[in-house]
Amino acid sequence: MVRTKDQFLKDVANRKREIYFRGRRLSTVLEDEDLKYAAYHTARLFDYPKRTYFDESLNLEISKYYKIPRSSHDLLERHLLIYDNTIFGYGLFNISQAIGSDALFALLIVSKMIDKKYGTDYYSRVWRYYQDVVRGDLTIAVAQTDVKGHRKKRPFEQPDPDLYLRVVETKSNGIVVRGAKAHTTHSVAVDEIIVLPTRAMSPNDKNYAVAFAIPVDTPGLKLIVRETGRVSRTYIGRKEGVEPETLTVFDDVFVPWDRVFMYGEYDYAGLLAITFATYHRFTAVSYRAALANLYLGAAYKMAEANGVLDAKHIRDDILEIVIYKEIQRMGALAAAMYPLIQEGIAIPNPVYTNIAKLYSNSKFSDVLKAVVDVAGGIIATFPTYEDLQNEITRKYVSKYMQAAIDGERRIKLIELLRDLVVIGGGWYLTTMMHAEGSMEASKLELFRSYDYKEALELVERLLEE
Repeated sequence: MVRTKDQFLKDVANRKREIYFRGRRLSTVLEDEDLKYAAYHTARLFDYPKRTYFDESLNLEISKYYKIPRSSHDLLERHLLIYDNTIFGYGLFNISQAIGSDALFALLIVSKMIDKKYGTDYYSRVWRYYQDVVRGDLTIAVAQTDVKGHRKKRPFEQPDPDLYLRVVETKSNGIVVRGAKAHTTHSVAVDEIIVLPTRAMSPNDKNYAVAFAIPVDTPGLKLIVRETGRVSRTYIGRKEGVEPETLTVFDDVFVPWDRVFMYGEYDYAGLLAITFATYHRFTAVSYRAALANLYLGAAYKMAEANGVLDAKHIRDDILEIVIYKEIQRMGALAAAMYPLIQEGIAIPNPVYTNIAKLYSNSKFSDVLKAVVDVAGGIIATFPTYEDLQNEITRKYVSKYMQAAIDGERRIKLIELLRDLVVIGGGWYLTTMMHAEGSMEASKLELFRSYDYKEALELVERLLEE
């Protein structure tokens, strides 16, 4: 079943969940005047006109996000899907089926490996769950990052054993888990949550080596939402909404066996974590390249509005954003062109994926700096939203904001840039450094996965002569 926007919003209203936001308990995301925009953001996914295709193996029309990549061509199509859908969403990424499919692809690969070694049946469980997801056209959040406690201690060494999510009870029909996951993006406005391990595990960490999926209305699941700001009043908020994160608490949550995809196989926890991360970083550089268009287009138009597009330092600023955007696209395209194939599924090349992701992490501050240089201080000192609603003050603001273009047009540009830089700049800077994995995580994986053979053999030839 391919859902519509209205069907999704009806499902969100009907499925009660335990949400805490600004000190209030909510049963649905739609109860709060600001938080409801998260649901509207998810719903916009279902309006994307190129979202589905007919899957012959399933004999079903399904979301392209859930198309299992088997080749470079499939990964290139996935990159374009994420890029184009982000443009469709006013430059804001829609995570609602992208991150869940990233996790499903990783689970399909690693579960088969575990089965081969241990004789388990995880792959069949993942495959059945995958079919349920695509048939229901479901949206998914992924809870991976544990709160971690003391960073130099392993999970089993923590003074409070709940600082990594763990199995606390095994029953005949399933398991009971306890703990919390941080930074769970958009969990308040999706249908399901997939839980993955956050790191490699040791034999003493077996109870923490667990992966599973549950509906968001599962008893004991508590979603504590970060402050989103008054998003409905911002320029972007009026267009597209937000993707809030939660501290996701598992207060003795029961998971039936058919939803359990890893249970104690500690030696595969790290592989599952990094396989998911590779897909998700590929997703990241694909959507971030599209997001960069917001900064590029706004900076270019503001330079035109200010009458300074021909100034050398302004052109240099704009080119800084062009380079940021296109290096990420280059990385995504290269990662798709030279994939790894494991268990018949194509994985984006980890080297090109992580190089592009590291560039994205480290250079976003340069994008903000370039935009500020182009726009000027007015984006920080501009009058308030309420002043623009007042006919008297708006008249004066409009008169004195005119430049190479009329004041009303420039007001809109300033509002947009204020959202992107002043209001959202700190948030975006933080997420650009840490979302989809920190810089250190990308560096570690790049160092591990890079093939040094060619360079070492070249130097060895010189040394032997």
